[in-house]
Amino acid sequence: MNCKGVIRELSNYIDGTLDPVVVQELERHLGHCEDCKMLLDQTRKTIEVFCGSKRVELPGEVRTRIHAALKLRMGGKPD
Repeated sequence: MNCKGVIRELSNYIDGTLDPVVVQELERHLGHCEDCKMLLDQTRKTIEVFCGSKRVELPGEVRTRIHAALKLRMGGKPD
């Protein structure tokens, strides 16, 4: 497995949903790739931070602008 493969499978690896053979390949790569080990560590820390944080309510105006931007980005027409 190479770095691109690790990036592609990282979420499944963290979730524990990867096939055992793929886990072995990924862990073998992590054994010698400092960049991928750092990516794994940072991703896990990010998940911990976001899972432990409180939900923040956005002001209505901000939420409306975000929804309009997302809709436009996905090919829809603005309201």
